[in-house]
Amino acid sequence: MAQCVTCGSELHPDRAKKYNYCMAPECQEKNLKGLTMVAVGVNKSAEQYLLLDEQTKDELASGKFADQRRGSFGTSVPSASPAEAGASPAGQPVRSQPARPNPARPNPARPNPARHQPAPTRRVAPKPWTKSQEKLALLYNEQGLRPEEIAQKLRLSTYTVTQIILGSRNRGKL
Repeated sequence: MAQCVTCGSELHPDRAKKYNYCMAPECQEKNLKGLTMVAVGVNKSAEQYLLLDEQTKDELASGKFADQRRGSFGTSVPSASPAEAGASPAGQPVRSQPARPNPARPNPARPNPARHQPAPTRRVAPKPWTKSQEKLALLYNEQGLRPEEIAQKLRLSTYTVTQIILGSRNRGKL
């Protein structure tokens, strides 16, 4: 028969399967350990929690609980670092070519009346949201909030929040 590690009293056979201490308050106080829980599936209708043990850690690391909608769990695709920004798709550094003379270009020694006309400028409408609102909207979106909920939190219209999210997807940030 199994015995309590603290007081030495006999343990009930069912209790001895999982625990090595009895139900006495002083034994429980000395030996009781808290459990770490992790939320692995959270949505509108149900939440799924698991004990964080070695098996669950391995499953989390393997991507078993990855967000199926986004292909990643909790984070968006990282933006390119400055070192990667100057690299070609093959990973080779991009080398700038020396400027070649353009035969179609007029000689700067001869004045050209068309040259003094300002180039047509393309006006880009300003965005009706701030950069911080955009960052927060994308973070809330990654957490699974709907555009209506994000709009309410940021005091923007649902349309504006949708435009932020779609614009980010089109630029490849989501």
